[in-house]
Amino acid sequence: MTTVLQLGIRLHDMRAGTLAERAAWARGQGFSCVHLALEKTIPGFVMSPGKLTAGLGKHLREVFSAHKVDVAVLGCYKNLAHPDPQELQKIQENYIAHLRMAKALDCSVVGTETGAPNADYHYEEACHSEAALQTFLHNLAPVVEAAEHFGTLLAIEPVWNHIVWNPQVARRVIREMASPNLRIIFDPVNLLSMENYMERERVIGEAIECFGEYVEVVHLKDFQITEHGLTAMAPGTGLMDYKPLLAYLKQEKCGIQATLENTRPDNAVTARKYLEELYAEL
Repeated sequence: MTTVLQLGIRLHDMRAGTLAERAAWARGQGFSCVHLALEKTIPGFVMSPGKLTAGLGKHLREVFSAHKVDVAVLGCYKNLAHPDPQELQKIQENYIAHLRMAKALDCSVVGTETGAPNADYHYEEACHSEAALQTFLHNLAPVVEAAEHFGTLLAIEPVWNHIVWNPQVARRVIREMASPNLRIIFDPVNLLSMENYMERERVIGEAIECFGEYVEVVHLKDFQITEHGLTAMAPGTGLMDYKPLLAYLKQEKCGIQATLENTRPDNAVTARKYLEELYAEL
């Protein structure tokens, strides 16, 4: 089998325009798939479960199909550890609506990060506590059940300052939920912090070992250390060495969809070519 890396982009990182225009621009820049966050991409769109109909999903599928672009991830990045029960119920309903519509959209996965035990979704030490993890697992369960019911995939994205914050916790969530419909979005930079970025090779290696078999989509970005701390940026413009990760993808994840993050319209093509050249050399 010929090795393939399907590179995509977050649609809201394209220059402003209609959904169709942005899909056309993504294809024109050489991307085969996109990460779609509806509220960030469609001007004036306010997410609510009632709006996420099968009809909307089919319309979106036609728009992207016309430009030969696949939706790799339908983003629903809400807080599944929200402490208010009424707000939490709305959040869970939003996830379930995304999973239902994803089938009509012919989308690979619905993607989510893993929250924080506070209302405004900020990092605090309690994010890494056992209590927060148990809350997340409890609140995640009905969403995973919906994914199984609709025959779609939900993928969690581990992030250092969220509840699922390291490779070991991510593996634990996957195994405790024990669902074939729960997968992982692997963003190596999101597992890094000011505490561990100097050991990034170890962290990324542990991630591949702990949950590599469950990875459904990859996010690719870079980082630098600035006055603001660890700052994300386009691939190829920071400290990341992508060769070990790309070698793993080439050997174990042929055909996987990998979307670029933190690009700008003026550097997205350069970032794509940089990754493609590294991949071809391996």
